[in-house]
Amino acid sequence: MRETPDLRYPIGPFRRPAAVGPEDRTALIAAIAEAPARLREAVAGLTPVQLDTPYRPGGWTVRQLVHHVPDSHLNAYVRCKLALTEDAPTIRPYYEDRWAELPEASSAPIEPSLALLESLHRRWDLALRGMTAADWERPLVHPELGRQSVGQLIALYGWHGRHHVAHVTELRRREGWT
Repeated sequence: MRETPDLRYPIGPFRRPAAVGPEDRTALIAAIAEAPARLREAVAGLTPVQLDTPYRPGGWTVRQLVHHVPDSHLNAYVRCKLALTEDAPTIRPYYEDRWAELPEASSAPIEPSLALLESLHRRWDLALRGMTAADWERPLVHPELGRQSVGQLIALYGWHGRHHVAHVTELRRREGWT
């Protein structure tokens, strides 16, 4: 009997690395740089009805997911910048589920969010390429997740982009929306 996949984690759950080395940094910079194009490609050609389809039972719609990614990555970008300019800042969490229910996240066209993600990731890519090895080790504190390095934060968001792209591509595959 075939095991039913966990639709919440199509690429598997995030596993925080203990350390982020030079090869990891190169791969993470590439993941951040590629995420906007991969998301745009994943949603290309979807109809309004398809955009308003949940990617899994009980999950967000594709539209909400597209708006969520730049919301989340904006927060991560700011957290990264805070960690680079302050001593072990405690960052502020936010209620992503509530953000996804706001009218612009649940009904607005996706193009502004795709463009925002592209611009944000261009800036983030430049920032990451300019960081020293010591910068990747700078700490920040998440009230729920504890102390982590900038490198570990970037690892999370490299995964996060791939994670949500896979939500869309797996939905397209399951529904035959190729």
